[in-house]
Amino acid sequence: MLRGFRWQLVVLLTAFGLFIAGLLSRSFTTPMPESTAEPTAAATAEPAAATAGVSPAPPPTPLPADESGGSLEFTEALVGSVQRLNPLLAGLNPVDQDITALIFEGLTRSNEYGEPSPALASEWVISSDRLEYVVSLRQDVLWHDGVPFTADDVMYTVSLLQSPDFPGPAELGRFWRTVEIQRLSDHLVRFRLTQPLGTFLDMLRIGILPEHALRGTTAALIASHPFNLSPIGTGPYQIGALRSTDGIRADIVDLQAAPVYRQRPEGQAGYAISRFRFRLYDSFDAALAALQNGAVDGLAARTTQERLALLNAPGLNIHTQIEATLGVLIFNWAKDETRYFREQRVRLALMTGLDRAGIIERYLSNQAVRADSPLFPGSWAYTAELPWPTPDVNAARALLENARPSASPAEATAEPAAGRYQFSILVPDTAALVSVAQEIAAQWSALNVQATVEVAAPADYRLRLDIGDFGAALVELSLGDSADPDVYTFWDEGQYPDGLNYGGINDRHISEDLERARRDPSGINRAIHYREFQRDFIERAIAIPLYYPLFTYATAARVGGVQLGFIGTPASRFLTLRDWEIVPSGQ
Repeated sequence: MLRGFRWQLVVLLTAFGLFIAGLLSRSFTTPMPESTAEPTAAATAEPAAATAGVSPAPPPTPLPADESGGSLEFTEALVGSVQRLNPLLAGLNPVDQDITALIFEGLTRSNEYGEPSPALASEWVISSDRLEYVVSLRQDVLWHDGVPFTADDVMYTVSLLQSPDFPGPAELGRFWRTVEIQRLSDHLVRFRLTQPLGTFLDMLRIGILPEHALRGTTAALIASHPFNLSPIGTGPYQIGALRSTDGIRADIVDLQAAPVYRQRPEGQAGYAISRFRFRLYDSFDAALAALQNGAVDGLAARTTQERLALLNAPGLNIHTQIEATLGVLIFNWAKDETRYFREQRVRLALMTGLDRAGIIERYLSNQAVRADSPLFPGSWAYTAELPWPTPDVNAARALLENARPSASPAEATAEPAAGRYQFSILVPDTAALVSVAQEIAAQWSALNVQATVEVAAPADYRLRLDIGDFGAALVELSLGDSADPDVYTFWDEGQYPDGLNYGGINDRHISEDLERARRDPSGINRAIHYREFQRDFIERAIAIPLYYPLFTYATAARVGGVQLGFIGTPASRFLTLRDWEIVPSGQ
């Protein structure tokens, strides 16, 4: 009966034999290379046992070597401790923020001018109503454990951010709960906003987490998950080990160049540093001593005192750049006792009667540079040529004599009286800033303005700013971890009293400039709006920009190629890491 099907049986048996042979051959593939990680006699800080669904990090692979046969290694000192190497939680700890910047990527990144550029996203399309962003994801990206990156990872990350139980920065969770997200395909997602927001592409810089490694982990559990000490990312470096030299806490974090990143176009050139090690110290003094004795190769300053210490240390390469922070003298428009600050001529007189350049040169030399705009040099939105008045005491006096604060009809017709302008300048308890405030008060005394300086400890200073208990105040306004020039929260009338508009500034021109700029997603249009904002800010003397603090980064003499671009956060120093080099000893 089967005679007519003999040849079909022969073919079937042959195919089955080939299939079995293929399976057997796959069980004898070449093994992975053994780890070349540096052995240590010190205790190793091991994360808790992985839970179900957690994929372990891949074993270390051989690294590119220098001419002497060793891996090119860079060691940086950090002050503090590792808590959670998770980009959603790193904003709570500066140490975590620096380390995760090398392990994880967002859908966008900032370039050297602070502009958003593609990272894990390849491109995006913005709807005509500026409410929808359709983002195409790259299809050539692998996680450090070799699993492909997809839209599932983006959906999972956003779901954590949107959860009421999200344990990260509160403002981050509040923002993402206003955003709708939809998965359109494996490599296509759509975001929908409740209102146009030109800064949205900057918000997409938040690092993406691997869904496959955290599957089933809720926002309530993410902070205690072992993933936070054995992270898997898509960035240029992957975790090697967390180690302890004292057997108590992890004080060494070893990263190594990620092979999957090296396969990508942007990873095939540069990145001469094969191993990036972080050593953790309890104090800046200990970290500086390690830099000076050659135990580490780099150290960043985070305060004025730390900057001065680095500048005074011999034998180091010093790299400086302007921080995205503005030191500014603000006026209290909302307080009844200082309602004369609502009058433009009063503010302009105080601006005209001040020699800002001399003050910054005398008291903040090598610590800051003079600020000539409410935005930051190096940013794509910055305008250098603004209508600043030339310092002139006589012109300032004339403006005050003609000023008519319009708080009440009686004052609108009253003649200016001697000593009419009396107020305090609130300043934090920092020696250099106290000297700046005292010099400002001394210069204004020539205008018959009686300004006194009130020095407050940090907690009291912050409280008084929050409740508006000041006449004028010297404050530092920072963009935080954003690279976008949106300063809406500092100057818009709607940001008082719940935002950072501490002085209750209430100028409709300024508010409209900022509202137009933050609604428009077009970089060209936003640049125009911000140019108008900067001109209006100076012409209307909204506040008096004084200085930009300098970010200072010191490296050992053997380190080359370090260039600092736009510094949105201290971790921005790593944006040019692909160009850094280690000069072999003896050269």
